[in-house]
Amino acid sequence: MRQPAIQVEGLEKRYGKTVALAGVDLSVRPGTVLGLLGPNGAGKTTVVRILATLLRPDAGVAQVGGFDVAREPGKVRDLIGLTGQYAAVDEGLTGYENLFIIARLSDLARRDARNRATELLDRFDLADAGNRLVKTYSGGMRRRLDVAVSLIGRPRVLFLDEPTTGLDPRARGDVWDLVRSLVADGTTVLLTTQYLDEADQLAHNIAVIDHGTVIETGTPAQLKAKVGGQTLDVRPMDPTQLDTVATVVADVTGAAPDSDRVDGLVSVPVEGVQALTAVAARLERDGIAVAELGVRLANLDEVFLALTGERK
Repeated sequence: MRQPAIQVEGLEKRYGKTVALAGVDLSVRPGTVLGLLGPNGAGKTTVVRILATLLRPDAGVAQVGGFDVAREPGKVRDLIGLTGQYAAVDEGLTGYENLFIIARLSDLARRDARNRATELLDRFDLADAGNRLVKTYSGGMRRRLDVAVSLIGRPRVLFLDEPTTGLDPRARGDVWDLVRSLVADGTTVLLTTQYLDEADQLAHNIAVIDHGTVIETGTPAQLKAKVGGQTLDVRPMDPTQLDTVATVVADVTGAAPDSDRVDGLVSVPVEGVQALTAVAARLERDGIAVAELGVRLANLDEVFLALTGERK
């Protein structure tokens, strides 16, 4: 068995009387993405800061690449990269200058620093903008540059703390593609995010943290199956038939459905696909055309709400 890229056991952190972490356990396989989810104040960023050697834990053990973050912080720093919630690049410098300076501060020789900066600009589709001041960059370009800076030292483990906060959907998609390419190259990623669809898209495994402790772990599919079961969704072609569809669904399933008038969708928990067949037959008999009809697992928003009671 390969050694975990990240191993955390019984991690605790307090700030006076406030308990930030109350015994966190995590294990991340090399070359995978762990999505760390939780409400604001749950302890996600505290975990990242400890793993990145920016904070010392009060108790427990945390290892990155087999090195203890408290006893061997220098060795851990040689292995990691960190991208925080907000881009930490200098707007008064060009993209190239940001990368070159960090490369030099990372002890790369001048020629190696130039080559690494150029290589990263190419990789992150910033070559044409490399000589422009960062203050002229879009939010997505700044985020790509920020991730590029964190990769100067070719880290084996990358911490992404809410990396797409404030980005538009296209820029978020660009960051997602970057993460996928990094993982394909063997990088291990610990991702904290407020966007549950982001975790669903990127994470191989998810850990849900609340009040400083991990309350559930598993793959996205495992969490959906464990927490949410299955849901039957029906969207009538004619939104004015929403109440009629809800009545049909209630009659067939024997359960009270939810009706979302904004999305024009009727949803109800079900067990198995038999309800789908029965509802489809009843709708066809009644002459009700549908734009959508299917059974799905719960989404991560529903899982999150069920586990934490927090509405995202």
